[in-house]
Amino acid sequence: MTSTAAPTPSAPVAMIARQAIVNAQQAVVGYELFNRSRVGAAHTAATDVILVFTALSHAGTEELVGKKMIFVNCTHESLSGGHLELVDPDKVVLEIPPLGHAAAEEVATRLPMLAGLRARGFHLAFNHTVLESAYAPWLPLADYIKLDLSVLAPDQLAVLISYAGRHSQAELIAEKVETAQQYDMASSQGVQMFQGYWFARPSLVEAKLLTPSQASIIQLINLVRQQASTDDIEQVLKKDAGLAFNLMRLINSAGFGVNREITSFRQAVMLMGLKKLFRWAALLLTASRTSGVPSSVGQTAVVRGRLMELLARETLPPEDADQAFVVGIFSLLDVMLSMPMESAVGLLNVSEPVAAALLRREGPLGDLLTLAQACESSDDAAFDRTAGLLHLSSSQINLAHLQALAWADHLPED
Repeated sequence: MTSTAAPTPSAPVAMIARQAIVNAQQAVVGYELFNRSRVGAAHTAATDVILVFTALSHAGTEELVGKKMIFVNCTHESLSGGHLELVDPDKVVLEIPPLGHAAAEEVATRLPMLAGLRARGFHLAFNHTVLESAYAPWLPLADYIKLDLSVLAPDQLAVLISYAGRHSQAELIAEKVETAQQYDMASSQGVQMFQGYWFARPSLVEAKLLTPSQASIIQLINLVRQQASTDDIEQVLKKDAGLAFNLMRLINSAGFGVNREITSFRQAVMLMGLKKLFRWAALLLTASRTSGVPSSVGQTAVVRGRLMELLARETLPPEDADQAFVVGIFSLLDVMLSMPMESAVGLLNVSEPVAAALLRREGPLGDLLTLAQACESSDDAAFDRTAGLLHLSSSQINLAHLQALAWADHLPED
């Protein structure tokens, strides 16, 4: 058998800045995220969507959406975006911009959207203009009010803090705090949360993305729109390593809000549901590369996963076949993400047998992975040893390998 070793791909990188928001004890309570990949200063609904999606799909070792609150700047147009259905609302603060000259006419029009977001569990933050009379209908929705110390004079600040304390339940955040005097002035008047250079400058995070092929994403979108079976949807996910990784990454992200172990693609599909799957696939399409050709590394991972799944059906309990596929398709994550396998596995909430196989080649799943690699590299010694351990004949393995290659080359029809 010929080797299928492949060159190392480079994961696309998005630049996201993150600035800490601290409490009176200067402990970090949340982070505001900024999209630093934008060209110029344009802030649009599209850049909002990409920012949240990137934070959820980020494949780096530094968690962007961790256990802290994240504050995300929004446009009013992006507030209706389906991307917000993919995050755990309890962890997200939506920073709502003022309406400018249109406030008098638009405040009432925008109120149902804002109230609906808050009813779903999102936290809402406004700047100090929400304390103006035109915004009175919005004020009861405010969880946070940000006071910009770069534009507010000390006497204005005192009046606003007093007014907010009497007329809202919102927590106040003094932002753009750059000196000890500004901090002392705000804290002495009862402000309990702070953001600015005096505490921390925004830190830049290179957010790695593992983008699937556009053909696979479009296939998934079509199946979801047709309300296809879980089996058909699972097949498409299993045939693109980037698609598989992104789904498991999202499901296991702290920002998604799932507190149980998801161990198979079937579980992930059933948990997401068709509506969220469609939203997610549409966002993936926006963020994906233009080429529809899967990388050779991803193709190798798909074949490896299928081979291991077929062999597991011969030797292991039925539930282990799903785990065997997961091990195979994720066995090249270190190459795809250009990071150590331990770091890559840390991005996913995999079961202990899967982790043991990926990291140390331990257990029956580890033996299957060693055997699959031996098939690719024509390593006769490793092939014979692991085939013996698994009680598999050469003919069984070779037939399964041919079936895996044929399966990976054939996508189901739309």
